[in-house]
Amino acid sequence: MRGALWSPIIRLYITPAVNIIETEEGLVLTADIPGAVKDSLDVNVEKGILTISAPAQHALPGTSAYREFELANYYRQFSIPESLNHEKAKAEYTNGILTLRVPKAEAAKPKRIAIQVG
Repeated sequence: MRGALWSPIIRLYITPAVNIIETEEGLVLTADIPGAVKDSLDVNVEKGILTISAPAQHALPGTSAYREFELANYYRQFSIPESLNHEKAKAEYTNGILTLRVPKAEAAKPKRIAIQVG
């Protein structure tokens, strides 16, 4: 195609910074996702892969007169162990921070064994 301009579609993604803490109850993941809207956040687990994605949007109405940075969609994936109970995971989003709590499955929790006196 002579003379035609070819322009590839460029998709920008931001990899959100995360902290993952293991507790006796399970994992607590916090992700920094400023500019995302709670209803557009997508957090799911499929085949042992945790995916966090969200489109970021400018919250201010009107036409931009000057901008030094552009928001982009957020996207991050993690492999998580099967020893976690994915069905009981809970997520909350407050002030740009996503907090995900994934409890350990009962079989993965440490158990104390009583010692009998003989």
